[in-house]
Amino acid sequence: MKLAFLVNDVATEIDEYATTRLARAASQRGHDVWYVGIGDVELSDGDGQLVARAHAAEFRAHDTLASFMERIQAGDAERMVLDDLDALFLRNESIDDLQERPWASPLGLVFGQMLKARGVTVVNDPMSLLRATSKLYLEEFPERIRPRSLVTRDPDAIEQFVREVGHSVVKPLYGAKGRNVFMIEDHGEANLAQMTEAVLRDGYAVVQEFVAGGEDGDVRIFLLEGELLECHGKPAAFRRVPSGNDPRANISVGGRSVPLEVGDLERGIIDAMGPKLVADGMFFVGIDVIGGTVVEINAESPGGFQSVERLYNMDVAPIVIEALERRANPGITPGSGAGPEGVVRR
Repeated sequence: MKLAFLVNDVATEIDEYATTRLARAASQRGHDVWYVGIGDVELSDGDGQLVARAHAAEFRAHDTLASFMERIQAGDAERMVLDDLDALFLRNESIDDLQERPWASPLGLVFGQMLKARGVTVVNDPMSLLRATSKLYLEEFPERIRPRSLVTRDPDAIEQFVREVGHSVVKPLYGAKGRNVFMIEDHGEANLAQMTEAVLRDGYAVVQEFVAGGEDGDVRIFLLEGELLECHGKPAAFRRVPSGNDPRANISVGGRSVPLEVGDLERGIIDAMGPKLVADGMFFVGIDVIGGTVVEINAESPGGFQSVERLYNMDVAPIVIEALERRANPGITPGSGAGPEGVVRR
């Protein structure tokens, strides 16, 4: 399989990313693997093909994740025709480009949709990702598994929502890594106007009722093709615990991860979400859960594999790549190809 990972910028990739682990797994399974940055693509003159300056990702014996990534970034870029790919894995974070490189923010979805129309297997589905990059996507799922919420740019509407609901969380509709996420105790919050102003600078705000238990952190659960991602009976899931007095549990703002036993409550949420995720082409996502409530869906570039690896001493990336093999080559069954474990070498 000829597989490329589309990222924001190859030069800024980090060895501990989930993307690095996915690329390692794909290379180890015998695939031709490439990294392509958003700014590395061009529409060819004449034949109309999408081509890229791509960096080869070949995992070698005795490589660490660090040496693997160092070689990817140090290697010379090679011209490749993206139309010839078997699969494209969209792993760019559009929100990361929104401020400094607004021209780059939508292009992952644009390039992905173009290649999907040309017969390349693209995950996650670009058109569904267009909705999923905003927190509005959560509103498409059953009410019983999501918090009461309001999406608006009206500060007065935010104040009225908090007046009716009480304890709430306000954050940007397009946001990530805990930036500009504020806890509001009630409508009498002294800093409500300043909080609202800070969030609205990023566009629309989403206000959610506070979900009981949030002070103890949230749960990150990885779903593959609408089902819980598991390895040897262990779930790819963990609890993120806030650090100190910071209510945000994101690892990027100092939260820490601890093991999680997935129970009936979490499995009920997965069952409620799975069919729609599959129908929408959401191949691989991470969901954030507090109690019995989903507070966020991470569909663009969900991370946290390093926590799964550290907590459970397991690597779930090969399972994701194996599922991608089946999607890109639906007629292939394990053991039927020329490569190991059913991998078809090209």
